[in-house]
Amino acid sequence: MRSVSPHHLTLTCDDVVKAGVDVPAHDGDLDPNRKMNPPLRSGADRRALVDGLADGTVDAVATDHAPHTAAEKAMGFARAPFGTTGLETMLAVLLGFVHDGTIDARRAVDLVTSGPARVLRRQGALGTLSGPGAPPDLCLVDPERLWTVTPGALQSRSKNNCFLGMELCGRVTATWLRGRLAWEVIGA
Repeated sequence: MRSVSPHHLTLTCDDVVKAGVDVPAHDGDLDPNRKMNPPLRSGADRRALVDGLADGTVDAVATDHAPHTAAEKAMGFARAPFGTTGLETMLAVLLGFVHDGTIDARRAVDLVTSGPARVLRRQGALGTLSGPGAPPDLCLVDPERLWTVTPGALQSRSKNNCFLGMELCGRVTATWLRGRLAWEVIGA
């Protein structure tokens, strides 16, 4: 079973350099929000992962959610901890591959629901709305909603997201946990 993260599907090692910097001269030119383990790789590696989405090699998309404080990430690239948040941006990033025709919507839903359930060997218990013991957990999604990833747009206490400043298309607008509304975008 193979999983991939949204950041490895969309970013490359070249994206670690902060916008506006031609050649990294020192640690301050690198974005600590894009320091992760495994590190971002080449464009060819990224393309191979995207091909895996389309051909079924990839079974699941997992966030590799690693929240850190602003102070930890402000220590500079070399000293900052590895990781990025990803729960709030995962689906929008994946929907980018639906919008560009790489995968269809059914495949995108499988990659974040029943695909992870298969990876965890929890088919029937997770990633489905049917079957004995299936939890009634749901997300309402607006696949066309444009939004910019900013610290203010993120609900997580940690704002170390590698997609900060990027415009994404698609947003979870409400979440139900065990049949109860747990979260919603105000004004959705």
